[in-house]
Amino acid sequence: MQPVDSKKSPPLRLVAWEITRSCNLACKHCRAEAHPEPFEGELSTKEALKLIDSFRQAGDPVVIFTGGEPLLRPDVFELVAHADSLGLRCVMAPNGTLITRENAVLMKQSGIQRCSISIDGPTSKAHDLFRGVPGAFDQSMTGIEYLKQAGIPFQINTTVTRDNIHKFKDIFNLARELGSVAWHIFMLVPTGRGAQISDQAISAGEYEEVLNWFYDFRKTTDMHLKATCAPHYYRIMRQRAREENIPVNKENFGLDAMTRGCLGGIGFCFISHVGQVQPCGYLELDCGNIKTNTFPDIWKNSDNFLKLRDIKQYKGKCGLCEYHRVCGGCRARAFTMKQDFMAPEPLCSYEPVRSEKD
Repeated sequence: MQPVDSKKSPPLRLVAWEITRSCNLACKHCRAEAHPEPFEGELSTKEALKLIDSFRQAGDPVVIFTGGEPLLRPDVFELVAHADSLGLRCVMAPNGTLITRENAVLMKQSGIQRCSISIDGPTSKAHDLFRGVPGAFDQSMTGIEYLKQAGIPFQINTTVTRDNIHKFKDIFNLARELGSVAWHIFMLVPTGRGAQISDQAISAGEYEEVLNWFYDFRKTTDMHLKATCAPHYYRIMRQRAREENIPVNKENFGLDAMTRGCLGGIGFCFISHVGQVQPCGYLELDCGNIKTNTFPDIWKNSDNFLKLRDIKQYKGKCGLCEYHRVCGGCRARAFTMKQDFMAPEPLCSYEPVRSEKD
């Protein structure tokens, strides 16, 4: 690692922490290929509390307690309460099936301020097929009711596949009827079990169509809509806004106007169940381990993070693109499909004004 230069280190805004890889579901797209049994090497309570203590040395991040299934970790509420006591915003990403009236209350008491629940089909048949466990849809619906009773806001997350792309309006309507505060769509990254359903991944042209549809659809609702693992959206948003003569500011586009597409290593990172720090959960790139180094040092000095922060390191059209600073391309998709995390985004059909010949 290079020497620390805090002036060049961007503040950490968001960290997704896989507090356990154990999970009770068998989702087709699971990056972790999780299973119900405990995984070896997970951080101890002491190590986890020490990690939480270090977060503020890297920024003021929102902490996403995720998994696997975070509710399968016995000390989850102790960890959340500690983070909350330090003034960190805590959110959780359970799958919804294990939420009970009792643990929903514990979530609220420990400091969880929002939950995200993944719903990938508008019916139990469609959702359960994707999630790999019969009854998952109904259990998630029950879990959502318990969150509402406990006073915890929730959002619905949906992974985009060929099977559900034509059901998007139905999924959105379900989210609205349930009282969701947001709907986030996730573009499939073919890694983990997701590599086994690569036939469900949409093409570059379909990608463009979906995100343009999403841009138009967001005008029809007051619910917060966000495209994740879809850095192209931030380019499309600016292209369309220019065509419509709309200023890209917080008033018109909310937080989307204040951020960029791929935040991996720039404002966001992922920490695995064994303490490995990565740009995101889909990009298993070892940037350091908190068991052998401090998290703030890894965030500030990892060679891989420094590459991601340097536009000169990006290859092909991603390094030339005039929208680079608001997009960046999906680094996980580049790594999975091109075996090079700095390669051009494989599913981007846009051609920059400046070419490699220039």
